[in-house]
Amino acid sequence: MVIQLPENVEKIINTLEAAGFEAYAVGGCVRDSLLGRIPNDWDITTSAKPEETKALFKNTFDTGIKHGTISVLLDHVVYEVTTYRIDGEYEDSRHPKSVVFTTLLSEDLRRRDFTINAMAYNPRAGLVDLYEGQEDIKRKVIRCVGNAEERFGEDALRILRAIRFGAQLGYEIDSDTSKAIKELAPTLLNISAERIQVELVKMLTSDHPEYIRKAYELGITKVLLPEFDRMMETEQNNPHHCYSVGEHTIKVLENIKNNRVLRLAALLHDIAKPVTKRTDKEGIDHFNGHPEKSAEIAKAFFAKYRFDNDTRDRVCRLVAFHDWTIGLNRKKFRHAIHRIGEEAFPDIFELNRADLLGQSEYKKEEKMELLCELQAEYAEIQRLGQCTSLKTLAVTGRDLIEAGFKPGPELGEKLNYLLEKVLDNPEINNKETLLDMLK
Repeated sequence: MVIQLPENVEKIINTLEAAGFEAYAVGGCVRDSLLGRIPNDWDITTSAKPEETKALFKNTFDTGIKHGTISVLLDHVVYEVTTYRIDGEYEDSRHPKSVVFTTLLSEDLRRRDFTINAMAYNPRAGLVDLYEGQEDIKRKVIRCVGNAEERFGEDALRILRAIRFGAQLGYEIDSDTSKAIKELAPTLLNISAERIQVELVKMLTSDHPEYIRKAYELGITKVLLPEFDRMMETEQNNPHHCYSVGEHTIKVLENIKNNRVLRLAALLHDIAKPVTKRTDKEGIDHFNGHPEKSAEIAKAFFAKYRFDNDTRDRVCRLVAFHDWTIGLNRKKFRHAIHRIGEEAFPDIFELNRADLLGQSEYKKEEKMELLCELQAEYAEIQRLGQCTSLKTLAVTGRDLIEAGFKPGPELGEKLNYLLEKVLDNPEINNKETLLDMLK
């Protein structure tokens, strides 16, 4: 097996070996190379201690020198070089109390999370695969190195990484690894919100977002997103639906375009259905008010996992309005664009389409036809250049001040008043007309 290393990676390895040390590319970059993928970055492991590595290169800086990692800068690209190490006892389900440097590559590889990430390579020694990582790639399996309970006990984040790698690669999770996840899922509470957010988003934006079902089956969502468990357990006895709320959500995830905002909106759009469910006298289930309530729950989710405000706002608008019904009334349409937001509005069609694909066949063809008509209506509003926000209103706050109105909060009220009028009647969107209306 020959892996083509980038020139600078080979240069770092050669420099370390020329000084009498061992050095290998290691981890994800080796895995991705075997899969025929282009690695995002290249990590190097070596028998040289951090001070010895630093002495061999001109531009270095301490990345995590306490744990043996320094960064080497070559041609404006950073490469992490880490000393072979043995981790001490883990005290917080995340970090070892101490590390001990070693001269044995085998000791370094045995502390790694999964077999597919525990391979090393250099041009002279070739591939070092002590835990059958290549075989697990062939079998398409995520399997812990050594004892799964020990690996997850050391670092609970590995539980989420197992699901995430499975979703990204389309791999199954080994039975012993799955068993350990079920037992240790509660330790995810020890992991920081930011770390959890990163792994959840990577899973959702993978080629297999349906792995959220695996997270449910292994008890992960029960810890991190218990609302999803309720969705999986909530049936929808309604002509429009043929799946539980959770399985419907998974279908929407599978059918929606892959980007961060849309995948999060798909996950959260019906999250309030379990708490809004009501059954009428005929035994039909209804979920009145679930979009607005789902947006409230979504806001709490984004706060809990410390998402950025822009993602929160865009997703919550889509969630709150995903069940919009206005027909082909162009006046109502313009108001809807304003409420949902010009930038976010095209995404509502993506969410609606995926939502329909996750429903029963009941009137599906009619609903799809209406969605196409709505998209055509939206395109016509765009073609005509009709105003749907303050950005395209023909007057600004400065115009009002120049016309003699006093600065202050009242200016905003006046602009919003004019916008409402223009949304009703786009033909009046010219400066003179609008100023005359205020005068």
